Amino acid sequence: MSVDRRSHLAAAWRLLRTVGHVLRGLWVIRTEFGRLTPDACALLVRTWSRQMLAIMGVELVLRGAAPARGPVLLVANHISWLDILVMNAAHPARFVSKADVKHWPVLGALITGAGTLYIERESRRDAMRVVHQMAEALKAGDTVAVFPEGTTGDGRDLLPFHANLIQAAISAHAPVMPVALDFVDGATGQRSEAPLFIGDTTLLQSIWSTLRAVGLQAVVHHGAPQTADGRDRRAWAQDLRSAIAELRRG
Repeated sequence: MSVDRRSHLAAAWRLLRTVGHVLRGLWVIRTEFGRLTPDACALLVRTWSRQMLAIMGVELVLRGAAPARGPVLLVANHISWLDILVMNAAHPARFVSKADVKHWPVLGALITGAGTLYIERESRRDAMRVVHQMAEALKAGDTVAVFPEGTTGDGRDLLPFHANLIQAAISAHAPVMPVALDFVDGATGQRSEAPLFIGDTTLLQSIWSTLRAVGLQAVVHHGAPQTADGRDRRAWAQDLRSAIAELRRG
């Protein structure tokens, strides 16, 4: 089946507008965030993220009810570099991300400025440090988001969930909301591979593929919030994985 693609010229124009919007976001973070309330900052992040998706030609589709406010831990599957942007467009959160993200050109500075917590995936000690930071953020009433697969997948099947970060919700006595992400072709409803960021695909290649896609939709399924109810982090992580798989089937 053939897939419609924007011309290179049209994609280049979108890329120019995207870069301009990123630079504007950096300016807002550096000049306004320090004097605004957390709620005002969250509104700016959501508005900026939705504008960015529109510039890139990605339609946001929301299903289920996003959390009204924190404390809540959002647990989602991981497909693309777009995931953070899409989830912030639905409901802004403080994300936990692998440490190399902060070194991404331009985008890294933007993601860092939005309050992202970075983790060295290979270090158990660093995981304990981040769990403590997450628990403190949840106790303060924040919305925190994690991708327990630990890396991006192909969008078809879920990878195993790492349970360590779920401990933060147990320690903070905070609810967890499963969130399922999908990227689909709006015309056919079929899963789109345009935003995939796996294997040997570079960040720039994935961005270019996304900009050339026509009718791309980012679908965010919000599930029902859960409490631990006596489960340890491993059992809860497995139940959350099952809940996300069910949301994606729905």
